[in-house]
Amino acid sequence: MWALSDHDELSGLPQAAESAARLGMRFVPGVEVSVTFCAATVHILGLNIDASHPGLGRGLAAVRRSRFARAREIADRLQACGLGDCYDGALALAQNPDLISRAHFARYLHAQGKVRNMQHAFDRYLGEGRPAYAPVQWASMEEAVGWIQAAGGKAVIAHPGRYRYTPLQFDALFQQFKALGGRGIEVVSGSHTPRQYTEYERVALHYGFEASRGSDFHGPARGRPDLGALPDLPERLTPVWHDWL
Repeated sequence: MWALSDHDELSGLPQAAESAARLGMRFVPGVEVSVTFCAATVHILGLNIDASHPGLGRGLAAVRRSRFARAREIADRLQACGLGDCYDGALALAQNPDLISRAHFARYLHAQGKVRNMQHAFDRYLGEGRPAYAPVQWASMEEAVGWIQAAGGKAVIAHPGRYRYTPLQFDALFQQFKALGGRGIEVVSGSHTPRQYTEYERVALHYGFEASRGSDFHGPARGRPDLGALPDLPERLTPVWHDWL
């Protein structure tokens, strides 16, 4: 069983489903929705969704428009840093203006020799508080969970270990997510350390969440584990896919 959950986009699902069928695998259609919570970005997975649901499609289209506007502002800020007009270069890597992200600017800066690697691009220019960082208002938590539920899917918080919240903010995140009908959190993730596997196992048990396991794979040689390379979920947890088998 495997899932594809692109950022704010559903267009890759038919090809992924066809590939899974050829391999004899169960395919789970998904999406990763960009959300603003406590003035920071959180990613909410929608798993086992009906990708044809019109409400979900309209919501994601609105999020993608925010992504496009942010990319223009990032390009302007990079130009003010003396790095020239980076928009076309980043867009060529994204191929779709609606899906352009900071990662595409980081890849372009690396390809141009402006930074040592993608992480250096975030540390110097693109990360929060850096000169080319452009804040954006994504969907609300309520909107994202609502779209996912309307499309028949389960809402899951992706890689919670990446978010820089205080303990009080984390508690608010988990409590509000659960109150809205959120079902699970990603425990084993390509963006988590092994120590965080144990940390978020405890979080899942404390809040009564189901657990997900995801590579956070963004393509070959992008610094995250390959598909299927992560360890299994801890045995004490209930997987999000327990009722899809």
